[in-house]
This record gives sequence, C-alpha cells and structure tokens, in this order.
Amino acid sequence: MTSNIPPPDEQWALVGRLTPVARLATLGEMAAGIAHEINQPLTAIASYAQACEWLLARGDADPAELRDALQQITAQGLRAGEIVRRLRELTRTPDAKRVLTDVNQLLEELKAVALADARLHHVRLRLELAPNLKQVVLHRGDIQQVVLNLVRNGIEALANVPPERRDLVLRTAADIDNVSEISAIEISVSDSGPGVAPSLRERLFTPFFTTKPGGAGLGLAIARSIVEAHGGTLRYRPEGADGACFVFRLPHAQGGA
Repeated sequence: MTSNIPPPDEQWALVGRLTPVARLATLGEMAAGIAHEINQPLTAIASYAQACEWLLARGDADPAELRDALQQITAQGLRAGEIVRRLRELTRTPDAKRVLTDVNQLLEELKAVALADARLHHVRLRLELAPNLKQVVLHRGDIQQVVLNLVRNGIEALANVPPERRDLVLRTAADIDNVSEISAIEISVSDSGPGVAPSLRERLFTPFFTTKPGGAGLGLAIARSIVEAHGGTLRYRPEGADGACFVFRLPHAQGGA
C-alpha cells in the first residue's frame, strides 16, 4: 500500500508552511468555550436591562437601584469587550519582528481565552507564574500559539478523567544552570490525565504522528519547530504517577533586546 505521508524533509517543510493555519485551527477548536464565555456577560446585560425596564415601569423606581443595574451593565459590557479584544489579538497576523517580552505578561494575555475553553470542559486551569523573570526576545504570536496548543492538548487529555480530578497548570520558572545563573525561561503545561505511554513518547513530536481519532499529527511538530526557531527546546516528561507535562525552554535576552 502506498503511504500518503511525505518523506521526512518534506514533512518539516510542510510543518513550516502550515504554522499560520494551525494557529487558526487551535483557536477554532476553542471557539465553543470562547462563545460560552462571551455569552455569560451578554446574558447578564440582558437581565440587568430587563430589571431597569421593570423598575421604570413601577413608576417609583429607586435611583440607587437603577444606578446599580446600569453599573452592572457597564461592567459586563467591558468584560465581554475584553474577551473579544484578546481574541482579536490572537487571530491577527503575527508581527514578523521579534520583540523583548515579559513571558508572564504574555501568558496573562492568553488567560481569558484559555480559561474559557477549560471551563467549558470542567477543567480547573491555574497559572503559577514565577516572579522577576528575565525577558525573552520572541515572536509573541508564535509563542502564544505554542502555549494554546499545549493547553488544548491538556484539556483533551482530561476528557475521560472524572471532573473532580481535571487539573491543568500553566507554569513559568527560571531555569538555572550549574553555576546558579539564570540561563533560560521555562514554560510548562501539566495535566492530571493518563499521561503518554512510554512506547509512544519518542514519536510525540514526529510530523503526522497522532493518537487522536481524526487528528492531523501536526500540533506538537509545529510547536517544536517554533520553539527551536527561538533557540529553545520542547520536550515531554511524565507528571508524577499519572499525568503529562510538556515543557519548553527559551533563552533569555542577553544584554537587552
């Protein structure tokens, strides 16, 4: 039987060409969670507006009650607007220029979108961000794509885990070398799922290799190619007795931008 998988050199060339497409595909997979997250403040706005209409219809509306309802409408509108703003930033064409970046701030910008997807799937997502990290010169959009891809993979890995055990942690840390100097920034995504079988770990980052029904097998390959283009590394490690952790290291900025 003839295989549809191209030779290795062509595989990695294809990975590079498909990187922008994969970015949109990842966000597409998270669309249901994002829609649910936006719908919550919109529902609240409608409820408070109806309350205002009811208060005014009474003829003896308390100005304080009206003011409180209008303030809630404003707050919920700003909440929905912030989610939309974050989403627009993620879907715009990334700037080709690498810029000096605070990694913790970069992850905070992803928080609303990542939490939306996690909540929809009853996953507890928390951020554990190490303070005072050195900055990194990077393509902001590309690294955000890597993080979102790893978060999405973690959520999928928890699908068959009881809801009370669905935990996902996004961490940053300073990676310290043998002489106790910070040499790189480490970003990791760990989950409490079943982990990856030892027999499959060597193939995780191989293009077109997938354990998902209907999966393309390009997400982790693209993520690794992006990280390596930044002079970093991306690897898998088990997380305790159960669970998985994907961790990537990025060299910090030497002497500024």
